[in-house]
Amino acid sequence: MAVHHDTDAAPIRPDRAAAGPAPKAGRGWTFLTNHAHVLLCLSREADLTMRELALAVGITERAVQAIIADLIEDGYLTRTKNGRRNSYTVNIDGRLRHHLESDHTIGELITALN
Repeated sequence: MAVHHDTDAAPIRPDRAAAGPAPKAGRGWTFLTNHAHVLLCLSREADLTMRELALAVGITERAVQAIIADLIEDGYLTRTKNGRRNSYTVNIDGRLRHHLESDHTIGELITALN
């Protein structure tokens, strides 16, 4: 597979604050699903509230609730009650679900994106 290298391009991730190319108006797709975004957020901060997650990911609290339910049901997250708050543990050994990535783990994804 040939990869084009632009010699004038900015270095990849020179720092955490660097932004990538601006998204084009009209089509708002991303490379990762909202499920992946929720997992990444919780891997960074285990006790985020539904509201905090919704704001971070850019979806509704109801959508976050459904995603967390999916992730818990399929063994990707464990929920622990801490008083009135929940804390989540990501199962880093869980396998990615699509057959093209199923030989990789959640931990590898998190490591690659952090």
